[in-house]
Amino acid sequence: MPLDPIAYKPYADPDDFIREVTDLIWVDRAIGYIRENYEPDSIVHGAYGTSTTREEVIEGCLMRIAELPDRIGQADDVVWEARGDDAFLSSHLILTADPTTDFLSRTIANCLYRRGRMVEEWVVRDSLAIALQLGLDPDAVAREKVFRGYVGSFVEPVQADVIAAGDSGPRPDDFRPEVEMVLEFIERVWNDRDLEKVPDFMVRDLTLHTVGYRTFIRPEGYRRSLLSLLRSFPSGRFEVRDIATNFAERYAGLRIAVLWKFAGLYNGFPAYGPTNNAAVEVLGVSQFLVQSGRIVREVRLFDEIALRTQIIRHASDDGIVTANIY
Repeated sequence: MPLDPIAYKPYADPDDFIREVTDLIWVDRAIGYIRENYEPDSIVHGAYGTSTTREEVIEGCLMRIAELPDRIGQADDVVWEARGDDAFLSSHLILTADPTTDFLSRTIANCLYRRGRMVEEWVVRDSLAIALQLGLDPDAVAREKVFRGYVGSFVEPVQADVIAAGDSGPRPDDFRPEVEMVLEFIERVWNDRDLEKVPDFMVRDLTLHTVGYRTFIRPEGYRRSLLSLLRSFPSGRFEVRDIATNFAERYAGLRIAVLWKFAGLYNGFPAYGPTNNAAVEVLGVSQFLVQSGRIVREVRLFDEIALRTQIIRHASDDGIVTANIY
């Protein structure tokens, strides 16, 4: 079913829509435009929990722009997929640079737009990259944050068939063999810990871009990156919440964006201070580039500062939940 232009007008298509609207708000500083772009009751799931008001988005956007006013973000990829005939889900990979402080970081925002208005968003930022490149102590930054927790769709049971419908609703059955391959990869390698199976799904010369603005190459690099996360939460599991696919030559072909939640207990390797059995919930997005039926590249983002905040708050248990978390 073709997508009605009402979903993205006055722009050429959803890719153009996402690029231009993001620039309008974040580069041109049209912060007030959020009132036209977001529904009043729009929901945003971020690294620190769920925001349920448009005004919180406006306030949070203003504070982020004011904190580092010289940073500029540009689109690295826009994976978009229709949701019915008047809506689409986009997975927007943003590369951010700050010429004043010389930091680089990535953000992925998954946005559900219906008739040109934001309904629900899932956004993850690589805050660790900024902290490290600015010479800040990640734990000190984490202590200044609060974790409010999730409500709404992100705490509901995962859909029985995520290929048919995810948190953003029913999706088209596009590129099923490649989607099934990526889901099998996540289950076998991430959840079953069959790390020796990486070459069964990924090319030898693979690239992984992940948190801390780090890049890993080849199967062994990929395995070590995954182990560095799992070692602190040895029983943790990844839950696939949503999928979007898109084929475009400008982005090197087929990309598959996967929204996931990682849940586990901090009872393994003490990478974030003494273990304390803190229960963590991590919102993450991975964008996979698939060529000739195999994974060539993954961009995997989650907010490690927010992860540290959950562990620290579990230890202190001070109950603070009032800060803006956008």
